[in-house]
Amino acid sequence: MRLIAIGIVVFLLGSCSSGKKPDEQAFLESLDSTNASGPGVDEEVINSILEQIPSPIEISMLLKESGSKYNEAILNSSNNLPKYNSNYKKALNLGVYGTDLGYTNIFGRNQDGIKYITSIKSLADELNIGQFFDIGTIGRLATNSKNLDSLLLITTMNFNQINHYLQSQSRDNLSVLLLTGGWLEAMQITCQTAAKNPDSAELKETIGEQKIILEQIMLLFTFYQGDENMASLSTDLDLLKKAYDKININYTYKESTMEIVNGVAVIKDNSTTTIDITKENVEEIKNIINEIRTKVIS
Repeated sequence: MRLIAIGIVVFLLGSCSSGKKPDEQAFLESLDSTNASGPGVDEEVINSILEQIPSPIEISMLLKESGSKYNEAILNSSNNLPKYNSNYKKALNLGVYGTDLGYTNIFGRNQDGIKYITSIKSLADELNIGQFFDIGTIGRLATNSKNLDSLLLITTMNFNQINHYLQSQSRDNLSVLLLTGGWLEAMQITCQTAAKNPDSAELKETIGEQKIILEQIMLLFTFYQGDENMASLSTDLDLLKKAYDKININYTYKESTMEIVNGVAVIKDNSTTTIDITKENVEEIKNIINEIRTKVIS
């Protein structure tokens, strides 16, 4: 599963619209610490991590199937949009709003979804990546649950294009922030739901699986320790890692076998993975995620 397809939806939506004079705008942007610095990260590295993160749409499907009800209160209000006045905040919350859009889509809350599409487009415009967003197509797909496969495909393709573009512009840090924002929001939603469904083994395992993803995201952040904002967020993520260190993931290899399914030979993977995670682990992770997420959306 991939955890940022929703943060990617954000990316599907395109020129700075602040109305400031070019020189003034350039000066203000120079004050934003989230400018490119350091060696950067190869786009294939980011894409490989992206492919392993469960998408917000997939996460939302899991939540709905668990019997949980739609809860607008756990989402980041679109009214918070004016707060995001730096590239750092804009990129993170572009990912956050993308996840929230996927959540509203799964539960068929189209009116709420439209608000998030509007917020997503605004942030994309301000980050000068709006050229990758077809607001009409995204709006159409996002308000029709029958188009989930198409939405996942188009959002993933667009994120890869955006990541490539940001790489070429030496702004790959924004790709990392977008990915992280989407992941944090999906984790926050999952943890809140798991806390209300303590007997759901699937939700607990989904949370436990993110231990590996968190380690990979933190590796990305090591490239940007010279950036004050990203270094601060990396410190917060390290606290989350300490909570995850208490969870054990055990992999047992078993030789694959071949089976005939509907007249076709397929290879069956017989290896198993077990995740040792308790209700207490979930509660600790949930509390830390909430603290980090509060900083992100404030």
